[in-house]
Amino acid sequence: MSQLTREEVEHISKLAKLNLTDLEVDKFSRELTEILDFVDQLNSLKTENISPLNNVTGRKNVFREDEIKPSLSQKDALANATSVYHGYFKVKAIFSR
Repeated sequence: MSQLTREEVEHISKLAKLNLTDLEVDKFSRELTEILDFVDQLNSLKTENISPLNNVTGRKNVFREDEIKPSLSQKDALANATSVYHGYFKVKAIFSR
């Protein structure tokens, strides 16, 4: 694949709402081109006779029944909270509009 142009990288950064410096645009142009070249290599592999994998380790989930056991009361759980609102932990918003 040919090198991504500055305009393409700037367009991608605009879609991702990223403000990139000129140095970052040059850097990501090279890096994104390398990634796309690698994807092209993967696409060229013949995988028709290969079974899909959903787990490469062979491990399986171990399930158990849910059991109700004694635990902390709501009052005890919130005892060290810095901020509480109507019986819940109150934290600063992590998403903003």
